[in-house]
Amino acid sequence: MKLADMLSYADIGQLSRIATTYRCECSGNSKNELIQSILSTVNRREVFETQIGSMKMEDLRFINSLLFDSRDSFSLEELIARVQQSKFGQTSAEPAAVTPSVLPQPTAKETKKPAKRSKKSPVPAVESGPRETISRFKQYGWLFNGYEGPNRYLFQVPSDLKERFKETLGKQFLAQAVYVEEEPHAYRDEQLILGEDVMHFLDFVYHNEIPLTSDSVMYKRSMMQIMDRFGVKEAFPARGEWRFGYGRRIKDYPNRLSLIYDYCYYNGWLSEADSLLTLTSAGKERQLKRIPEPSDKLYVFWLRLYKGAIPNIRAIVHWIDQLSHKWVKLASLQTVLTPYIKPFYYDQPETILEQRLLGMMMHLGLLRIGDDPASGQVVRMTPIGRSIVAGLSIENDAIVLN
Repeated sequence: MKLADMLSYADIGQLSRIATTYRCECSGNSKNELIQSILSTVNRREVFETQIGSMKMEDLRFINSLLFDSRDSFSLEELIARVQQSKFGQTSAEPAAVTPSVLPQPTAKETKKPAKRSKKSPVPAVESGPRETISRFKQYGWLFNGYEGPNRYLFQVPSDLKERFKETLGKQFLAQAVYVEEEPHAYRDEQLILGEDVMHFLDFVYHNEIPLTSDSVMYKRSMMQIMDRFGVKEAFPARGEWRFGYGRRIKDYPNRLSLIYDYCYYNGWLSEADSLLTLTSAGKERQLKRIPEPSDKLYVFWLRLYKGAIPNIRAIVHWIDQLSHKWVKLASLQTVLTPYIKPFYYDQPETILEQRLLGMMMHLGLLRIGDDPASGQVVRMTPIGRSIVAGLSIENDAIVLN
């Protein structure tokens, strides 16, 4: 639903609170006049852009987490969890400190007639916890409750405001990105190779006896033989390297091999019984097809597998796609995106962006990574990457492979 539709369902008390927040000059007793005044104010480009520009980082992270979710509605518990996730370095019991608010709660008199419109942008209400953040977003007209049945307990962001948020944030991000006009001297492009290596992996398991350790891990010799068949070579993880949270076998195998293994395991193609790695009946059926795995299926799996460690991975991938339509300096991408990436234990935002996101997107064939003598590392989305990221409706649940 669009903002106008949601306003028409709102009661006059909520409309009055929104009108007071925007300093609308209108009668507080006329629902139609309140709606028209709110729409007139919110639809002014300078008002909206000023609001976005004055938002705190945790608020930007919160709204960013809602913009790319395929669902239309969110429970209060979900919103509270997202607000808490947006406050990096703070526990749920430690709300962010903010400057005192100068925006009073509307009195009965103000409810009847909101304050006259001011040229100054509205000032956020004082925040002392997730519920207050959600309440403030409702006062801005950015979140609405449902109006009947079970939907009364769910919240929605107006669809047209979602697009305006994306457009405004995109302009701000693009202004910070630094682009390179010339093609780099060398770059890595792995389009379609990962899907072919899934096929090679299944072939190897089918034709060879692969012993497993007591922890159901392949021995190094088997891993080397498998990767010799792959189109992309990888180094083995360093001894004692911190590795967990990005898949079932990330602690045992290199990043790319781990993704291939977990993908096959999740699809029910692998058996780890009796200290041997073999194909299941479904795996043998898949192996007989002798065709590469589609890139879009691998991408969807990767998003869901990494979602546990990077909850807002869909939003970050969207912005990488938008900012990398041509060769862009990696350093500028870091500047723009790392404030939106939450550390995951010992993985810092820079590491998550470079290794877990950009590195894996390259393996998936979604982008190219190049080296430029003058600009350092640069990245650019591939044509197939742009179409895959733009054209998919993806499940939101994270994949957990125990």
